[in-house]
Amino acid sequence: MKSYRKELFFNLPARRGLVNITDEVRAALAESGIAEGLVLVNAMHITASVFINDDEGGLHSDFEVWLEKLAPEKPYGQYRHNGYEDNADAHLKRTIMGREVVVAVTAGQLDFGPWEQIFYYELDGKRKKRALIKIIGE
Repeated sequence: MKSYRKELFFNLPARRGLVNITDEVRAALAESGIAEGLVLVNAMHITASVFINDDEGGLHSDFEVWLEKLAPEKPYGQYRHNGYEDNADAHLKRTIMGREVVVAVTAGQLDFGPWEQIFYYELDGKRKKRALIKIIGE
């Protein structure tokens, strides 16, 4: 069995934002030379998420509205975490959206269902962050 590791780097100019990283994951898979196995992609920060869904602008807006209702950014004082930071909402949003995804690799391709794409979701940006791609298989 072989393994391959690659990091993606992000520095979004806004507090929150979505980045479709499907092409970067496909490129990493091609670089790995692995034809059968698994790809793990995870956000390496506790205020960011990696998830799979549709690349559709209305849905992306719906995520923002829905998450803001569940864990509003302000007032910062509503959260106990915010003794030192103002990002408690980002931690909660990350828990909802998830830390990582695993995708099967079949015949050298991501084995996706219709419309599936991989996204990095920045929930407390304006600084350098990263995501890990780990591929194992043969």
